[in-house]
Amino acid sequence: MKYKKYIILSVVVIVVLALWFFLRREASTEVVIKVPVERGDFVISVHTSGELEAKNSENILGPGGLRTVGIWNVQIAELIPEGTVVEKGDWVATLDRTEISNRLKDIETELEKLQTLHTQTMLDTTLELRNARNDLINLEHTYEEAEITLEQSKYEPPATIRQAEINLEKAKRSYEQAKENYQLRLDQAKAKMQEVTASLNQQKRRYENMLSVIDEFKIHAPQPGMVIYRRAWDGSKVTVGSQISSWDNVVATLPDFSVMMSKTYVNEIDISKISTEQKADIIVDAFPDKKFTGVVTEVANIGEQRPGADARVFEVKIQINEYDTILRPAMTTKNTIITDKIEDVLFVPIEAVHTLDTVNYVFKQSQNRVVRRQIVTGKRNENQIIIKQGLSEGDLVLLTIPDDPESLRFYALEDI
Repeated sequence: MKYKKYIILSVVVIVVLALWFFLRREASTEVVIKVPVERGDFVISVHTSGELEAKNSENILGPGGLRTVGIWNVQIAELIPEGTVVEKGDWVATLDRTEISNRLKDIETELEKLQTLHTQTMLDTTLELRNARNDLINLEHTYEEAEITLEQSKYEPPATIRQAEINLEKAKRSYEQAKENYQLRLDQAKAKMQEVTASLNQQKRRYENMLSVIDEFKIHAPQPGMVIYRRAWDGSKVTVGSQISSWDNVVATLPDFSVMMSKTYVNEIDISKISTEQKADIIVDAFPDKKFTGVVTEVANIGEQRPGADARVFEVKIQINEYDTILRPAMTTKNTIITDKIEDVLFVPIEAVHTLDTVNYVFKQSQNRVVRRQIVTGKRNENQIIIKQGLSEGDLVLLTIPDDPESLRFYALEDI
């Protein structure tokens, strides 16, 4: 009986040990992923997100003479909904007239004062010159009387004649001096009138200029098209309540949809790879099933710090080759800019390549065993890397690291 118990106990122990060994072996077994070395065209690209905009567009502008009337910023009071299709001359927006209306009232008050001053100055100078002319005429008559008296005194005693001569000299001198004074008063009156008239005309021009500017506070479309709100420097849309400045008075735009662009921003790490004339593939997020092609037309020389971005970025514009009515400004895009294309090369996934002391190698399947094979690599993209030496097309390489990799035989390039 005891003997049977020992046998049963031994069998249980053996079963438990076998099960433990089997489970341990299963747990330690890893899935080995193998991929073949491929041959083909190797494409290197940069992926970015962008936003559609029209290549050509007509700006809808606010008043152009704001600075001439001393106004630097104006608030938008009313604005047509974005996306509205308008005809030439249709109303688009109205600007707040509060500030310019107050300035217009001030100019009107000043204009009235100058008009009154002009009238008063004209009356004063007219009266003053009239009196001066009367005085001049009287002195002229006195001078003529002195001449007659002298002529009549030629038979009088010498003293009487001398007195008549003195009176004639005085009358003549007074008359000549009065003529000079009258000319001075006339010149002075003309100068005063010119000054007052110039001030009045200047104020009239300001008033007329103000009227012409205030007429432009009601903004109309310069041509037919779809109204698209202008974007501010921080990316926000200009809408009701926004301000336009005298330096940048664009309220909205009328884009030409025949040629569209994708405006994107490339990280400073990748910008050295980007240049004009490079080809690109574009997908519009709203229509992921449609694919478009394009070409890089502009690459900014100076980077900028975009809101919400840690690194500096560079603006890049991609012109879309195809025309489609579904394309509209502000739609988001996914862009793949092809920076390089190398034909007929070998490549493997980047995960298959390992490095030890600057030596690159892969785990290669060689018949029924795995070996370490030294390789020489070339350019890489996001997922793959070019193999210049060490492998052939169709060779199988491991994406996973096998157990105890140091024990695997290493084949250098000269051993191949």
